Amino acid sequence: MKKIVRGKVLDTETAQIVKKITFGEFGDADGYEETLYVTAEGAYFLYTNGGAESKYPEETITLKYQASVDKWLAKNN
Repeated sequence: MKKIVRGKVLDTETAQIVKKITFGEFGDADGYEETLYVTAEGAYFLYTNGGAESKYPEETITLKYQASVDKWLAKNN
């Protein structure tokens, strides 16, 4: 998935995965995944996707700043 946010190109195909968290099994209506990426330029973004009944029923990319990246990593370690 590719999205431009605040002039930054956020692309799951070219960015590096920092950490991926999966909740539930593949195909679960309430299951989802959160994947933190970093671009070559140092921009962090969170890719989210899930089942129809999950908190992420659609694919999204959200630009993240260092403070929220640190908080997300601490919560998911």
